[in-house]
Amino acid sequence: MKLEELKGIIRDVPDFPSKGIIFRDLTTLIKDGNALRLVGKELADLYRGKGVTKVIGIESRGFIGGSILAYELGAGFVPARKPGKLPSVTVKMAYAKEYGVDTIELHSDAITPDDVVVIHDDLLATGGTMNAVYKLVKSMNPKKVYINFIVELLGLHGRENLPADCEVTSLLKYD
Repeated sequence: MKLEELKGIIRDVPDFPSKGIIFRDLTTLIKDGNALRLVGKELADLYRGKGVTKVIGIESRGFIGGSILAYELGAGFVPARKPGKLPSVTVKMAYAKEYGVDTIELHSDAITPDDVVVIHDDLLATGGTMNAVYKLVKSMNPKKVYINFIVELLGLHGRENLPADCEVTSLLKYD
């Protein structure tokens, strides 16, 4: 199986969550063992040899690819969660969404100045959540930060909302 073949496995759900939207459903990809292994290998190949010490996965689908990436790189995994889900002291960031404001949190001791971090989420749409997590991570002064997605929706221009000085990668791109 080749990387571009994964697009044939991802289910398109028309008019979800609202009319006119085509939802890219990655659950069909992650339930396929061969596809999931390929995604894990391709994600890890992007960062091998870059000294990654932590992978942050964004709730909730980012936990899947992020955990696989952390495992493949021998790095730690850090969950970025919605408010009230982490049991210890947290730092948080509010950010604008299409329909209001949301907040994301990390444990305050999750990242150190010695860390090289990959922030992972399954899909880049508008980039608001990723930008908030990036700002939280940067406030902890790690050595380096990378941003990664499995899928990028180019038509929503999410990269424009991400920092220009950070390497952003995605495995699959949709117009």
